[in-house]
Amino acid sequence: MVNEILPPAGRRPNGGRWAISLLITLILWTYFTAGFVLLFSPFYAWAALFAPNRAVRFRHLNSRFYQGFFRLARGLMPGWRWRIDPRVLRLRGSLIVCNHVSYIDAILLISLYLRHTTIAKARLFTIPIFGWMLRTSGYLPSRAEGHLAGLMLDRMAALPAELAAGTNLIVFPEGTRSRDGRVGELHSSVFKVARQMGRPIQLLSIQGSDRLFQPGRFVFRALDSGTISVDWVGEVAAPAADGGKAAMAAVVADTRRQLQSHLQAVAACR
Repeated sequence: MVNEILPPAGRRPNGGRWAISLLITLILWTYFTAGFVLLFSPFYAWAALFAPNRAVRFRHLNSRFYQGFFRLARGLMPGWRWRIDPRVLRLRGSLIVCNHVSYIDAILLISLYLRHTTIAKARLFTIPIFGWMLRTSGYLPSRAEGHLAGLMLDRMAALPAELAAGTNLIVFPEGTRSRDGRVGELHSSVFKVARQMGRPIQLLSIQGSDRLFQPGRFVFRALDSGTISVDWVGEVAAPAADGGKAAMAAVVADTRRQLQSHLQAVAACR
């Protein structure tokens, strides 16, 4: 049972398709730049100066900003359906693991949850302004090395209280996008967090985002049609605290198996 948030629409004529797709792409990426500066930067500035909990407020703003992006995308690209499993929307205080097929996967999941945090690539924390945004939002670096070691310790210390308050931790443990749709090797970081916190892992899958925004391409396939789905796949118990490496490896393997089996089942139904 899914929540269909965009009705289907017919395809547009073929003439000038690439030019129109390019124009729509430029509008969407303009939202990311000029839209951020003109529409959202005053709210971030207020939060940075006056919010009692800047991280929480920044995460809310991040989610709202990306919600605006996808509302604009739905309006500009009516041939695409966006289907969100209601069970996904009900998750609170969860460790969320998802497959990764497109650059837009992370911002799609962030748009679904006002209360969220995530693990971002360590190199992104070094980018001027953007790195400050990641730090202020309370996101976790993917590696605890050098100047990021203290930041990781602080984030991990705060995480139990954040989860208890309903924050979802969103992780893409493949670490990079899949180029063939299959689930790659999974890094163990979130599984170690699950063991430490004693919390199960909620498995989600994203399908179709790689057809809308293909790896290696700048232009959205704006005039095509298709469905982008976010499904709840299941729950995996946290690795046993005293189980050692074997228990950890078994949970990682079971997670990958469940994700891959779900993706294959969805593909077989198309």
